[in-house]
Amino acid sequence: MNYHSDSVPHTSEIHLFVSDLSRSINFYEKIIGFEVLYKASDRAVFTTNGETPLLTIEQTNLKRDFPSTGLYHFALLVPERKDLANVLKHLLSTGYPLQGASDHAVSEAIYLGDPDGNGIEIYVDRPSKQWNWEEDQVVMTTNALNAEELMKEATSGVFEGLPENTILGHVHLQVSDLKEAKDFYQNGLGLKIVSQLGHHAVFASYGGYHHHIGLNTWQSANALPSKEGSTGLKWFSLVFTSELERSKCVEQVKKFSNVWRKDDDYYTNDPSGNRIRLSLKK
Repeated sequence: MNYHSDSVPHTSEIHLFVSDLSRSINFYEKIIGFEVLYKASDRAVFTTNGETPLLTIEQTNLKRDFPSTGLYHFALLVPERKDLANVLKHLLSTGYPLQGASDHAVSEAIYLGDPDGNGIEIYVDRPSKQWNWEEDQVVMTTNALNAEELMKEATSGVFEGLPENTILGHVHLQVSDLKEAKDFYQNGLGLKIVSQLGHHAVFASYGGYHHHIGLNTWQSANALPSKEGSTGLKWFSLVFTSELERSKCVEQVKKFSNVWRKDDDYYTNDPSGNRIRLSLKK
């Protein structure tokens, strides 16, 4: 099943504030492998297929406070294992520091941060038939990635950027109160909790995915959001399959938070101040 298709609500696009636009453009283009779709004096929009916005970065002069709620990481899902191998090969060639590389049983992943410390995961899913479920909970691990085995999949030649079918696979957020956040995402946005790590992290999804949203309080328990416009998350989008489905979600979310409309989209903040755009597939 495609967990990021027109038949399942899913994460789609993310907008970040950065402190040095030109530095971040260089990073996302040269290190990560995005293509610039649009560039202005205060922002840049990136794509992988030449037409669909996936990431926007916007210049700000405010630095994120720590500890604070906000982005933990955004996760770029590549189509095939060889694509992840090619990304790893490229990153190693650049010498850019990695923060980790893990085997999560459901996926294999590489972690790093952008120049402002915004977390990035680049990952590939294992086939869903290989995921293990214990009743309604998916089994996810954090073991060391077998990088040597993965690199056998790498192809020869120069790295030409992220594959055109790369998408925003999931978003992982730092929240202040996990119980409050679970209630909002489950009963407001309609996601299902599919994994919980003790009292500090939960993972939620639509349609049986291992997770579209991660939530944790590892470094943000009882923390406040940073000032509006600080480096980090401005918003991320959830795309719904129909206007009827989105309207139902909007009404549910109104029980938990303010909702406002701008152009064709609705926006809301979760209880920790993380902003979400509720969109329809264009």
